[in-house]
Amino acid sequence: MTRVLVVDDEPQILRALRINLRARHYEVETAADGTTALRRAGDWHPDLIVLDLGLPDIEGLEVIHGLRGWTRTPIIVLSGRAGSQDKVEALEAGADDYVTKPFTIEELIARIRAVGRRAAPGEDAPTAAVGAHTVDLAAKTITAADGTPVRLTPTEWHLLEILLRNPGKLISQGQLLTEVWGPSYTRETHYLRQYMAQLRRKLEPDPTRPRHLLTEPGMGYRYQP
Repeated sequence: MTRVLVVDDEPQILRALRINLRARHYEVETAADGTTALRRAGDWHPDLIVLDLGLPDIEGLEVIHGLRGWTRTPIIVLSGRAGSQDKVEALEAGADDYVTKPFTIEELIARIRAVGRRAAPGEDAPTAAVGAHTVDLAAKTITAADGTPVRLTPTEWHLLEILLRNPGKLISQGQLLTEVWGPSYTRETHYLRQYMAQLRRKLEPDPTRPRHLLTEPGMGYRYQP
């Protein structure tokens, strides 16, 4: 049974999520502040954490930093802060997804399932599909449906590999720029636009309407299998 730690200072949200998640066969623990959340995460070792940013004692971003110091447990931020900068900061800190209040329980459950599905693959999934193309990450080859090889530049490979090893996950612009080009390039977002356009031309059936290499405006990019 998947164990979910829900962290929020609103009692009605804690109660609603506890009831709804347990009804869907999740094991649930709750915490109303950051200090309790960090302690329970260390003691209970949840499989996933749903975290509000506006906590009464420790800022939610600090909780994320604290968790990321020792665990890669997926974190879904649940927050009333709808600004893109808040989302970017949470993702940069190490969150895996971001849900804005108010939300429907169906949306949150879908995000939880999606994060759960992609929590394990990473290095253990050397192949991936981008539409009709088969990508072998270990061999660094791409084959079209008719068997034709598709060639990428080293930079295109690096960018694509990060996305494919995190299926469904929103990867922030800053993270991509840092990992592909280095920490001094975090403002060079035009690099990402250029190389994503090149990847789409090579891999998407309709590059103007991508179905797999998606842009989340102002935040980052996502590989949708």
